[in-house]
Amino acid sequence: MKNRLLSMVIIILISITLILVASFFIWNYMDKSSATETGVTTETKATKAPTPKEVKANTVIVKEIATNLMPITSVVRISLAFELENSKTKEDFENLLDSQVKGTIIRTLNDMTVDQLQGSKGNDNLVSALMNRLNPLLKRGTIKQISITDKVIQ
Repeated sequence: MKNRLLSMVIIILISITLILVASFFIWNYMDKSSATETGVTTETKATKAPTPKEVKANTVIVKEIATNLMPITSVVRISLAFELENSKTKEDFENLLDSQVKGTIIRTLNDMTVDQLQGSKGNDNLVSALMNRLNPLLKRGTIKQISITDKVIQ
């Protein structure tokens, strides 16, 4: 009786081990085959950096927007460069430039104080706020980067 119980336990443990090993190999096989179907390998692919011509072709420059900051006595004059994902995104952005984009930039600046715009942290705050407000306006693609090309606070 004791030998029979021991034999049964050993058979069950071996069966569980074999099932786990088989599952592991099947999982790895499925993972590799699905990665090659989508064109992605398990290795990290280096993304090709855009050439300067491509960056220039997909960049829109908004020159000198002037508006009041939170204390009405303060004024900011700012110029921005928007690097967009592709030419279709640039076309959408340019179509919205005079109506919605400039209005959104002015609204964002009106909500900020002089202290919130000071220094590199202020620039980062402004850029992230603009990204969050402008990207939903674009139907095809996104804004990759916003650069502050000129900023004067008076």
